[in-house]
Amino acid sequence: MSKNAFRRVFALIPFIVGFACTAAAAADARVNETYGKLQLHFEANRGQTHKDVRFLSRGPGYSLYLTSGEAVLMLTRPNPDEKKRDVRSRRERGAKTPVKSVALRMSLVGAAPEPVVSGLEEQPGTANYFIGKDSAKWLTKVPTYARVHYRDVYPGIDLVYYGNQRQLEYDFVVAPGADPKKIVLGFKGPDKLEIDAKGELVLHAAGGDIRQHKPIIYQNIDGSRREIAGGYVRKGANRVGFQVAAYDRSQPLVIDPVLSYSTYLGGSGFNWGGGIAVDADGNTYVVGYTDSSNFPTTPGAFQTTFGGGTRVDTFVTKLNPTGSALVYSTYLGGSGSDAGRKIAVDAVGNAYVVGQTSSSNFPTTAGAFQTSFSGGYSDAFVTKLNPTGSALVYSTYLGGTGEDDGSGISVDADGNAYVAGFTASADFPATPGAFQTTFGGGYGDAFVTKLDPTGSALVYSTYLGGADSDAAGDPGLAVDASGNAYLTSETVSTDFPTTAGAFQATLRGFQNAFVTKLDPTGSALVYSTYLGGSYSDWTQAIAVDADGNAYVTGATRSRDFPTTPGAFQTTFGGGKNDAIVTKLNATGSALVYSTYLGGSGKDYGSAIAVDTAGNAFVTGTTNSSDFPTTVTAFQRSFGGGTREVFSGDIGGDAIVTKLNADGSALIYSTYLGGSENDYGYGIALDAQANPNAYVTGSTASFWNFPTTAGAFQTGLAGFTDAFVAKISDP
Repeated sequence: MSKNAFRRVFALIPFIVGFACTAAAAADARVNETYGKLQLHFEANRGQTHKDVRFLSRGPGYSLYLTSGEAVLMLTRPNPDEKKRDVRSRRERGAKTPVKSVALRMSLVGAAPEPVVSGLEEQPGTANYFIGKDSAKWLTKVPTYARVHYRDVYPGIDLVYYGNQRQLEYDFVVAPGADPKKIVLGFKGPDKLEIDAKGELVLHAAGGDIRQHKPIIYQNIDGSRREIAGGYVRKGANRVGFQVAAYDRSQPLVIDPVLSYSTYLGGSGFNWGGGIAVDADGNTYVVGYTDSSNFPTTPGAFQTTFGGGTRVDTFVTKLNPTGSALVYSTYLGGSGSDAGRKIAVDAVGNAYVVGQTSSSNFPTTAGAFQTSFSGGYSDAFVTKLNPTGSALVYSTYLGGTGEDDGSGISVDADGNAYVAGFTASADFPATPGAFQTTFGGGYGDAFVTKLDPTGSALVYSTYLGGADSDAAGDPGLAVDASGNAYLTSETVSTDFPTTAGAFQATLRGFQNAFVTKLDPTGSALVYSTYLGGSYSDWTQAIAVDADGNAYVTGATRSRDFPTTPGAFQTTFGGGKNDAIVTKLNATGSALVYSTYLGGSGKDYGSAIAVDTAGNAFVTGTTNSSDFPTTVTAFQRSFGGGTREVFSGDIGGDAIVTKLNADGSALIYSTYLGGSENDYGYGIALDAQANPNAYVTGSTASFWNFPTTAGAFQTGLAGFTDAFVAKISDP
């Protein structure tokens, strides 16, 4: 796999469709659902099957056998010819339901008859076979592997089988000088073979069709992605090869983004993941809230028992770099409701958490800025956990006698914590000399507060708002290296504070987003601007690059939301609202780019991050079956889930999109979800040159949210669970 190579990837059995009658179609759907939740791994053959098999994989409804020269896949499904009443009768008697098998054999025509075959990436789990009474014939500790590698199946060409939660995949790795035209696949089992209008290979077999996606081929040349034309080509009645257009044989081709790991995270109740951060070692920190009394915690963590009775507690969880185990996991809460919103991590692994609490006994620390609950509807809270999650470095309330909610947090190199949120308190703690020391009016204002490294004092604290309602929807916060704070949310105030020369000085619609940059002292606005069209717009996440450009995401219902020429999507996609991604220049006076991001349903962006090259990474939610995805997407098809189970939630799938530096194209864009409602709420990047994206949110997909083999939790534990996913772009 280390060859400077042209690499091909496509799914072996991504789905099965096309049964002729309703009953058969339902049976097919069950086979597809079973296949979709597989955790694919490969057992070495130690005598548990025929001697010609080198590796095998088994699960409900399928068996896969890899020999030296062939892959044999057996899929089973209930017999569609048996009447439903007969099936019920068998079940009542405890008898087995007859099944039919769909078999597919794939061989490499003209390949080396005995290539070197080996397992790669041995897994911690093993297989055991206790068959019969003779223990001497039992097989134990059979090793399992994530990949199976065939070396030199053709001269200079390797073959690798591997899998993720949704599909089995295989790559041909073609070394410089080798000829991909030598690859010929032969099939046995299908009645007919065709290449359809989409370029997919369709194998028509008794009882159903089996499809292989069109091959994906592209290269990165001089920093830009270049797709290479190509696809399947017929080589005979049951044979196919590949045609590939001219490509730079000195450069490798790039495969599609990979789901490095993905895990559920939750107990038996409701669990939501809201914020995520990653440290230099690749450990992932997640914050959210739960009403599960059995949410997974770790021994020695600060709070291992649920504190909230029938309400919710915050949770803070640190996952190891592979997503396979908890480094620590703790509740954080009192007897009321405590909802963790966002999280930041400093260079030594302290975690800073912000959220909202109604608990009069929320855990605080001696000497913290505000150790008592204000007595209002709720207070914001700010908590700093030590690197082991075993103790609070500091923890403080932050609020007045109204409603207060913390929704954004960042930490600078000196350990100062910057917090943003919403307040309806006329006595929210503001500091002398701050930009706005009094409540603006309406239902509420935004606030920005800077806490010193000990959490004992405010460096500054300011309101931000006009005479009407501002920042009702979870304001987002970012801080640059100079200590300027960037805030975004929405406003209906016609007198929201803006600055001379700002991009948009007046409210255009009923509600517009705003983007504001505060100076390092919190005493003045560097810039402040509305951002929106003639209807309704809102943003809730912001990121900033090294040059001071601000990137925001959210959603709009305005057909005239400001976009820029050459942006990826300059017209509204349809439905009720589209997500938006906008990049403002360092002075807030102009848009570097601005684009819609959506399909014909409802779409919104909820979190954004930016890498050193200026690529923007966005997560959010969509129920659009035509949300823009890329050919390299991990999940190109909508998973499902359109019920609006929570007020304001659109239902659907989470999305993860990487937009290039000038906002003109998608580097990748993917759905991330199962058949129920899945929401993306938080995103973070690691420090790699080509960074991995880490995403959290919540899922109600009880069996088919995409997870990976070896992940910490591979199934839904409650009504909804948090999820944590790492997506790589090789």
